[in-house]
Amino acid sequence: MATLDSNTKTARFDTRLSKEQKVFFERAARLGGYRNLTDFVVHTVQEKANEIIVERERVLASQKDSELFFNAILNPPAPNEALTKAANDFKALLNE
Repeated sequence: MATLDSNTKTARFDTRLSKEQKVFFERAARLGGYRNLTDFVVHTVQEKANEIIVERERVLASQKDSELFFNAILNPPAPNEALTKAANDFKALLNE
């Protein structure tokens, strides 16, 4: 998780909440041991953002792996000399 230090530049993020949402979120912040609503919101949003990014990157990597795998099966490269020799040696061993 990324954290802010004294050398990090900051940016402002404003949002409007209903009174009920604000009270609800403040309660959660207090119960969660956060210093204030801002710390709670930043921490919670950062965790959720990280989950989304990790999951999406996992899906993209999985899709890429699938593409590579199926491409290798559907369009296999020609066997190289070493593979051809190994196959011939194996066939000769079976025929002994």
